[in-house]
Amino acid sequence: MARKTAALDAVAGIIEDWRRERPELDTSPLEVLARLHRTFLRYSAKLTASVESHGLSVAGFDVLTALRRAGKPYRRTAGQLADSGLISSAGVTLRIDRLEKDGLIVRERDPEDRRVVRSRLTEEGLAKIDALFAEHLENERRMLAGLSPAECRQLARLLSKLERSITESGAAEPDSSSGG
Repeated sequence: MARKTAALDAVAGIIEDWRRERPELDTSPLEVLARLHRTFLRYSAKLTASVESHGLSVAGFDVLTALRRAGKPYRRTAGQLADSGLISSAGVTLRIDRLEKDGLIVRERDPEDRRVVRSRLTEEGLAKIDALFAEHLENERRMLAGLSPAECRQLARLLSKLERSITESGAAEPDSSSGG
C-alpha cells in the first residue's frame, strides 16, 4: 500500500527513495517544504492562467492590486509599488510602461515636486482589477475547498510561523529550483 500512496503523493515517493538510498539522513524537512514547494508551483500555474486569460501578466496584476489597495485616488510612486509587498523593484518601470500602454494606468507628476512621478489607475484599470480580483478570490476559494474554515485558519497561522522561522534561520536565499 505504501507504493500506491507514494504514487498519489510524489513527496512520499521522494522521501521513500531517500530513506532507501541514505537511511542515515533525516528527511523530515521534505515532509513540509517539498510539499509547500509543489503546492506553490500548482498555485502559481493556476494564478498565471487566470490572470493571463485577462491579458495581464502576474507582474501587472501585482501592480494593479497594489494601486487598488492604496485607496483613492489609487496611486503610488514606483518606489512605493516596489515596497508594497509582492513586487520587486527590478521590473517596476517595465510593468508600469506596459500597463500605461494598455490604458490601465497613467503617470502623473507631483505638482509640488516635478521629480516625483506617481502611477494611478485609470477608470478602465480600476474596473479591470475589481473584476479580476473578485475572480481571483473565488479561484482561491475553490483551491481551498478541501480544507475546513478552521483548517484554513490553522494553516494560515502555521504558514506565518514558518515564514518567520525561515526568515530568522539566517539561511542563504534558496535557489528556486530546489525540490528534493
